[in-house]
Amino acid sequence: MTAALVAGLVAGYGIAVPVGAVATYLVSLTARTSLRTGACAALGVASADGLYALLATLGGSALAAALRPVLGPLRWASALVLIALAVRSAVTAVRRYRGHRLATRSDPPPPSPARAYLGLLGITLLNPTTVIYFAALVLGAGTAQTVRPLEQGVFVLAAFAASASWQLLIAGGGALLGRALTGHRGRLVTALASSGVMAALAARMLVAPG
Repeated sequence: MTAALVAGLVAGYGIAVPVGAVATYLVSLTARTSLRTGACAALGVASADGLYALLATLGGSALAAALRPVLGPLRWASALVLIALAVRSAVTAVRRYRGHRLATRSDPPPPSPARAYLGLLGITLLNPTTVIYFAALVLGAGTAQTVRPLEQGVFVLAAFAASASWQLLIAGGGALLGRALTGHRGRLVTALASSGVMAALAARMLVAPG
């Protein structure tokens, strides 16, 4: 039981801690909206990690092997989503800055907490690296021992808790950033920086081998 708990925590932090496009978008989203919205988005990311951890414990190496033939299309889909987010964020920021409409009624309404949760859940689910990571970690050794359902549950819950704690920390940082950058120029700079990072990571995803 303890081994499953520790393994789940290590696995959850291992997949969550590296800062990538999703974390960048999470910080930007929280800075533009509220901590509540950012927290819901963070839980969406953690839910995807927990779901992939569950699939890995149930399907193991066979599931990872089944995904490999479509790894290319999934990578392209994920990159296109990131590019679309980057372009939309940059265009919106420039329009708001030029028109000085950061606080007017003409601005599009911020996403609700429910929409933020579903949006980040979908974005994270597009990344097949997560399920392959968990499958290789859990069953890559090919052990003949049967893992009990209780231990599988502990592993999945621990992985979810670890990912959720880290994503909520990132969202909290985004909330602090939002309080510090309330002016027109500050929001423009952070939006463009976020868009640039997302676009760069999407480009790297497209040119990555395999």
